[in-house]
Amino acid sequence: MAALNGAVENGQPDRKVPPLPRPLRSLEVKYTKIFINNEWHESTSGKKFPTYNPSTLEKICDVEEGDKPDVDNAVEAAKAAFQRGSPWRQMDALSRGRLLHKLADLLERDRVILATLETMDTGKPFLQAYFIDLEGCIKTLRYYAGWADKIQGRTIPVDENFVCFTRHEPMGVCGAITPWNFPLLMLVWKMAPALCCGNTLVIKPAEQTPLTSLYIGSLIKEVGFPPGVVNIVPGYGPTAGAAISTHHSIDKIAFTGSTKVGKLIKEAASKSNLKRVTLELGGKNPCIVCADADLDLAVECAHQGVFFNQGQCCTAASRVFVEEQIYPEFVKRSVEYAKKRLVGDPFDARTEQGPQIDQKQFDKILELIESGKKEGAKLECGGLAIEDRGLFIKPTVFSEVTDNMRIAKEEIFGPVQPIMKFKSIEEVIRRANSTEYGLTAAVFTKNLDRALTLASALQSGTVWINCYNALYAQAPFGGFKMSGNGRELGEYALAEYTEVKTVTIKLSQKSP
Repeated sequence: MAALNGAVENGQPDRKVPPLPRPLRSLEVKYTKIFINNEWHESTSGKKFPTYNPSTLEKICDVEEGDKPDVDNAVEAAKAAFQRGSPWRQMDALSRGRLLHKLADLLERDRVILATLETMDTGKPFLQAYFIDLEGCIKTLRYYAGWADKIQGRTIPVDENFVCFTRHEPMGVCGAITPWNFPLLMLVWKMAPALCCGNTLVIKPAEQTPLTSLYIGSLIKEVGFPPGVVNIVPGYGPTAGAAISTHHSIDKIAFTGSTKVGKLIKEAASKSNLKRVTLELGGKNPCIVCADADLDLAVECAHQGVFFNQGQCCTAASRVFVEEQIYPEFVKRSVEYAKKRLVGDPFDARTEQGPQIDQKQFDKILELIESGKKEGAKLECGGLAIEDRGLFIKPTVFSEVTDNMRIAKEEIFGPVQPIMKFKSIEEVIRRANSTEYGLTAAVFTKNLDRALTLASALQSGTVWINCYNALYAQAPFGGFKMSGNGRELGEYALAEYTEVKTVTIKLSQKSP
């Protein structure tokens, strides 16, 4: 899953394996204040909130706690930056793209710092933060930097004496509320297309993981974005998040998180100013393994698909459907993989799995594991916390899982793999689609007809064939049903941050 940047000279890849990056274990946190107008501010209320390292349960630092007055200040700054005649509005599209490229350059420069902060704040393994999260951020910024001067409308043939064309214009002030599982990556997924299209931003990072977002504020200023273009207000969802969702001067909001909160945001948007809403929400994603699949590949992908990032992924392969002929062997190999998965210090290069994000999530996962035991699923391995290790949970595999069990219906968001069996393609299509979610799905088979039949039938925004979590900046991502609205990434995301204006001109009928 890690994507390495291979150096290429004269068409030949550099075959020297670079040394693994090392985290900065004694890193000092520099940025803990609210970022508005390219300046750092204390909260209006004077309040702060702590952020903790989930690996050690120790406090990292205190962060300024933004609330409605701070959001109001950020919105005013963003509005001013978006006014006609402002430096941001006068900047040509190519220059916007250059700023995004420069921001990507600074992420490259500070990659170890950002990966270290992400590991401190989330508990995810450092090498995953470095090679996956930061790699995705850099590629996304460069992708949208290239789009900045290529957003264009169309000329439309209408009546003979009229000229009609469209303009794709920035929406204005955009709100972004980001999650704790991929704090920096999800921020960039929203920030890059928004800035590419010429909008301004007010960002609220998750209260559990604000540190990398605030560090980005320092880079925004260093790059040279005009004041007010990007504003970052750390705080809690019911206060700062609600203030963004209900604000009458915010024109669009993008949110990644739970379906429950997504509903609240959409309701708030409708009750305020009908702001545009993009939502990337929960998933209970089917991973279908057919009898003719490459079993080694399917087992490994299903394992990584559910256990990656401690299972804290909206894309997690949390419903594995295996054709009955190969079910016993698949379960056996999956258990072997789970037992070998190294859980421990996320700064250790050998670690594959770190802690859960906080006590609330930890308790929820263990409660769902207990429900699986009580409802009759067979616990193959794991199922317990790791003693004397805080928020660490053993990789857990359940077999003999049925569709009515909670572990087969609810989003666990933890290192738990429920494995079910199926007999026919029609049966597995029906069962895979029998959920309120529709974010991702995967199919493992060597049969092209079967693969395309399933890809067409599954009610999911993304379907992977013989792979998992294959996400690219160029390809749109989003969900069906209650997994969300709209799309992030790819050209499709540009439509989420622009308004289409139609301009019609009547030509004079007089002879020139």
